[in-house]
Amino acid sequence: MLYCQLMGKIKDFLIKHEFKLALAGGFILVALVSFETGYLEGKKIQGKPIVIEKPSECAKITQENTPVASNSASLQQPEKVAGAKSVARDCLFVGSKNSNKVHLSTCSFAKRIKPENLVCFKSAEEAISQGRLADKCIK
Repeated sequence: MLYCQLMGKIKDFLIKHEFKLALAGGFILVALVSFETGYLEGKKIQGKPIVIEKPSECAKITQENTPVASNSASLQQPEKVAGAKSVARDCLFVGSKNSNKVHLSTCSFAKRIKPENLVCFKSAEEAISQGRLADKCIK
C-alpha cells in the first residue's frame, strides 16, 4: 500500500514537471557530448611543449658600441648602445640617461627609450649600485 502511494506521487511529479525535466536532461546531454568531443579533439592535437629559455649572461658589446675609456673613473660608467634594435642582443638591463630607472631589455618601457639616450648594464646589481631604481619588469 505504501509502495503504491509512493509510486503515485512520483508519477504525478514526473507528469507535472515533464517539460522542465526533458529540457534539463537535454542540456546535460549536450554538455556531455560537447565536453567529450573537445576532450577527444584535444588528444589529437597535442603540440610540442612550450619551452621558455632564460639568457645565461649578457652578450658582449661589440667594439663599435663600446666607448673608449681614458681612465679608471670612466670604466665605472655604464656603456651606451648605438641602436635600439641591438638592445635585446647586447645587454640584459637598460636605462635612459634622463631617468633613474633600470628595465629589462625585453620590457616595453625599455623599447621606448630613444637610441641616443640608451644606457646598457650587464646586471641589475650594477645598475642599482649606480643609483638606479628597479622597474616593474624586474621582479
